[in-house]
Amino acid sequence: MTPSELTTPWDRIRAHWSAQTWLRTFHVVTGLPIALLGALAIVVLTALSVVFVWTVVAPVVGIPLLFTVVPALTRVQRARFAAFLEVEIPPSPRPPVGRRPLKWLLGAVRARSTWRQFAYHLLAPLISGAGFVVVAGIWTGGLVAGTAAVRIREWADGWAVIALALLAAVLLTAGPWAARGMSALDVMAAGALLGPSRSEELVQRVETLTESRAEVIDAADAERRRIERDLHDGTQQRLVSLAMKLGMARATLTDVPEPAREAIAQAHEEAKHALRELRDFVRGLHPAVLNDQGLDAALSGLAAQAPFPVRLRVDLPVRVSATVEAVAFFVVSEALTNIAKHARASGAEVAVDGHDGLLRVAVRDDGRGGADAAGGTGLRGLTQRVGSVDGRLHIDSPPGGPTVIRAELPYAREPHRMAGERS
Repeated sequence: MTPSELTTPWDRIRAHWSAQTWLRTFHVVTGLPIALLGALAIVVLTALSVVFVWTVVAPVVGIPLLFTVVPALTRVQRARFAAFLEVEIPPSPRPPVGRRPLKWLLGAVRARSTWRQFAYHLLAPLISGAGFVVVAGIWTGGLVAGTAAVRIREWADGWAVIALALLAAVLLTAGPWAARGMSALDVMAAGALLGPSRSEELVQRVETLTESRAEVIDAADAERRRIERDLHDGTQQRLVSLAMKLGMARATLTDVPEPAREAIAQAHEEAKHALRELRDFVRGLHPAVLNDQGLDAALSGLAAQAPFPVRLRVDLPVRVSATVEAVAFFVVSEALTNIAKHARASGAEVAVDGHDGLLRVAVRDDGRGGADAAGGTGLRGLTQRVGSVDGRLHIDSPPGGPTVIRAELPYAREPHRMAGERS
């Protein structure tokens, strides 16, 4: 019950003597032997490592066992908090675990969480000892005083019996408060030393947000691929069928009035124009060849369809992730579109290479220059699209040219090799 729900004195009394009171008491009482055993194990193993530091005992037995015992003690303490107090203390981020024992040991030594756990297990005997003395002393004193009042009531002075009864009542009433206070102190210390620090929580939050953003980007890319398939297999096929039927009608219906023939011819041209626009739109969404044959083949198709000569060089030792491939394709596609619309260039060069986990895309043209990301939605969209995968976009376009657009995209590797050059 919450304090607002305790409407009567009887409710308050029941809450004061609820099962939680006894669980807190058990938590405090059991904490002392566990803390003493844990601190003793740490002290003994530390002393063993120091005494035999010049022998193989320390690096082979003492130190590895010490850094194995500490996490085990932490798990025991977390289980105690969960069992008696229903308090879940989140674990700190685990240090990098290497396959070799030396790498594992170095990772444990470098982790700040390890030393915070050391601090808690060495501090725990003091906290648990104080809690044990206070809580056990109050409960024991109340029981002893109450028992004494009952035993001496027949032959002792009445004031002595009353004093003992009042002392028992005060101590037994204070017992739940003492158990609550000492268990809260233990929770505070454990949360600060056994749980993640503020910086570790921020790191975990950033990692969670990064993973969530990656999932959103992957979902958006998957949705674009779905739209591309639906348009390719549905709408585009209907437009092809419509254009063919209009073409057949245009060729065969020669005896209809001239206005009707002109309407059919105009409809035929509009259907072909809509089909070309749809194909360009589908290709810009996510070309099927990008999924089937990879970035090299997809960029080759872009270079072949450009209205000016494009020299293409692709050097990727591995197949990058589908999301990064889509971003790289979008960069090249948008850059070539801008060149065709605004640059007045006689040719362009596209270079793509990937090494050390970084995919580099460079598009260069010999046009008039002056491209500015702040001046249009195309280049601004490129910056946003590249930034969605933690990439960077650089635009170098002085007046008079040349214009060079460079994108650097971190990528995840996949077991696929591809390399080639086109002109």
